Amino acid sequence: MIRILAVGVMAAAVLGLTGCGEKPQTVVAKKSDTQAWQATGSAFVAGGWKEGDHASWEEQLRNRAQGQNDYAKVK
Repeated sequence: MIRILAVGVMAAAVLGLTGCGEKPQTVVAKKSDTQAWQATGSAFVAGGWKEGDHASWEEQLRNRAQGQNDYAKVK
């Protein structure tokens, strides 16, 4: 009886300590030498933005910020 209890306690301890292991976490950052407004190569861009046009990029940012302005929405 004691042997079964001891095996059960040992199994519980092993299973309990298994969750305590931690895998190494390393940061792998991509460094981009291009400006944000130059080129993204992504399909997730706002309509009307011309790739590589800085003025168009700033206009899109202003429009987005204005769309999030709660004071401008209330009339």
